[in-house]
Amino acid sequence: MNQQNVVIAENLERSLNEAIEACEHDKVFILADETTRSCCLPVVEGFAALQGAKRITIGATDTHKTLESLAHVWEELGAGGGTRHSLLINIGGGMVTDLGGFAASTFKRGINYINIPTTLLSMVDASVGGKTGINFRGLKNEIGVFNNASTVILDTQFLKTLDAENICSGYAEMLKHGLISNETMWAELMNFDLEAPDLKLLSRMVGDSVAVKERIVTEDPTEKGIRKALNLGHTVGHAFESLALQRTPVLHGYAVAWGLICELYLSCIKTGFPTDKMRQTVRFIQTHYGKMDISCDDYPTLLELMTHDKKNVAGIINFTLLGGIGDIRINQTATKEEICEALDFYREG
Repeated sequence: MNQQNVVIAENLERSLNEAIEACEHDKVFILADETTRSCCLPVVEGFAALQGAKRITIGATDTHKTLESLAHVWEELGAGGGTRHSLLINIGGGMVTDLGGFAASTFKRGINYINIPTTLLSMVDASVGGKTGINFRGLKNEIGVFNNASTVILDTQFLKTLDAENICSGYAEMLKHGLISNETMWAELMNFDLEAPDLKLLSRMVGDSVAVKERIVTEDPTEKGIRKALNLGHTVGHAFESLALQRTPVLHGYAVAWGLICELYLSCIKTGFPTDKMRQTVRFIQTHYGKMDISCDDYPTLLELMTHDKKNVAGIINFTLLGGIGDIRINQTATKEEICEALDFYREG
């Protein structure tokens, strides 16, 4: 997989110019969703390097992370005269960077693409690491490929456009990065004021969080080993998220936060994670993320959704758990009874 260049921009136009110049290109296309077209595209569309670029717009939110949206991007690339030497710039949240990256990776068997993530979630998670894809048949990220963007440009000025829910959603992935990293990082995350976020401090913390993911992804680009650490909270979290797609969709980070509650509980009973740190983290999540309304009747559906997780081997549900903060235990399993016990803990907490 090609090496990915991650840039924390001090001057967005200069960084984008350099990223474009580094890519062979005959035509430039810009992909945004309906929200980022109005909130974020105006920040860049006056840049000289983007004059003449063709815009492609898809619907906003994860409900549009579909085969239909993907086909629309392919169609627009083709209608706009896209070739194997064209360049796609994805500007938006994780849905846009995931779908746009997949579209670029498959159009004409692959064209270069640049990601400009505009949400906290996409800055610390979706846009870094080369995972691209769409949802399919009600399952999260069921179809996709590993393929790095040529450049990922992080500019925290876009965080000013986010509402509190989207800040919280991205913060859940930062919390995961702290749990798999070290106690100093975890403690700073626990003590950050999410109700009145200091964006300057948050910008520095974003850099720290991205560095954790970059280090792991560089060591294991295609998730054969340690990269599975990044799945902490996601086995149960993706099940929550897929169940919510059948009811009222939730932001990805909220589902991950709820998944962390269950998987930290499993970590306590199976791999010795300290109970006090589990309870402190759970309180933080309950305070800021609320709870998805589930009952025991939902357990069979959630278990079935977990069996579709891409980390599984031979149908056995695979978890990333922790022995302590930074003590990563990949390829862990749990019985149906233990998983239901974790769901009980989540529901009754």
